[in-house]
Amino acid sequence: MAAALVDPDATDLPDKVKVTLRLLTKVTRDHGSLTADDVRPVLAAGVSKQGVIDALMVCYAFNIITRMADAFEWDVPAKASFDASAKMLLTRGYKM
Repeated sequence: MAAALVDPDATDLPDKVKVTLRLLTKVTRDHGSLTADDVRPVLAAGVSKQGVIDALMVCYAFNIITRMADAFEWDVPAKASFDASAKMLLTRGYKM
């Protein structure tokens, strides 16, 4: 995964994933405007229009969360805290 984020083309990931990662990299790092020319290679690789939208929505959500975490200096809790939260959710009927 780390290698794919550095250089998607240096991995054996499917072309659909590589072009999608390139698009998401532009959105995340370049902060430029997205154009139809940016999306065309993703669609040409076989990603559906809805797939592009879904990828952008997930990217957007994680970008917002990351920027908020940085701005407010949030700490990631220890694993034990996550385990306790998961146990509580499961006892209250959460289904995985």
